Amino acid sequence: MSALRAGGHRVITFDNRDSGRSSRIDGPTPTVWQKLRGQAPQGAYDLGDMAEDAVALLDHLRIKRAHVVGMSMGGMIGQVVAARYPERTRTLTSIFSTTGARKFGQPSFWAMVQFAKPPATTRNAYVARNLQMLGLIGGAGFPSDREANRALFARAWDRGAPDLHMAMSRQIGAIYASGDRTAEVATIRVPTLVIHGDRDPLVAPSGGEATAKAIRGARHVSVPGMGHEISPSLAPHLADLILGHVGDRSGGMGSSGRAAED
Repeated sequence: MSALRAGGHRVITFDNRDSGRSSRIDGPTPTVWQKLRGQAPQGAYDLGDMAEDAVALLDHLRIKRAHVVGMSMGGMIGQVVAARYPERTRTLTSIFSTTGARKFGQPSFWAMVQFAKPPATTRNAYVARNLQMLGLIGGAGFPSDREANRALFARAWDRGAPDLHMAMSRQIGAIYASGDRTAEVATIRVPTLVIHGDRDPLVAPSGGEATAKAIRGARHVSVPGMGHEISPSLAPHLADLILGHVGDRSGGMGSSGRAAED
């Protein structure tokens, strides 16, 4: 984020619903079987609801339009914002994300096995589980900072416990509830940059390819050696790509899904 601020942008980040210090939604969570089948429980919220949350934040901050940047689920939310609220979106950057189409962007078998495991119930177990998961999905091309990640996951537990695993499950349910969004993604007309690593086992590279193919005029950048993590060694390269994409379209920028201007 420091590189984006140094580029002259105001950066806004926030906790999506059911994460961090944001509101918890009293709703159903997918069962293990539903997760394996990519099905949402009845009554689950979807990515459209989460996109509406993002726009409501822009309203609260009196921001007219934003450069929208999102990674993984944040990229999916960003796609919905750009499709449904083009008047609020200057540009879109979608990072290791996908369209929801079943034949693209699917996780590897081992990633699915990790997700199917019982949730961690203590702070130490949560940190250890996430460090293990990051070792699986991070990609070998850009080394992680293990101690920084340990501190990050500990803060995540402190901000989200005790129902962190249920909240995360509801977010996964939101992705399933949204289904195949390819037709909606194809309506996006704002300048779009799609970034994906060629070593991503959580959202397969085909997810980025499908996203770029669906959006007219989108630029697709495949980063060799990149997995499903933005490590300190990778961040400067991604910042350069994003800053080059937004170009002289003045405005602020939000990571984890959003950005700000005006």
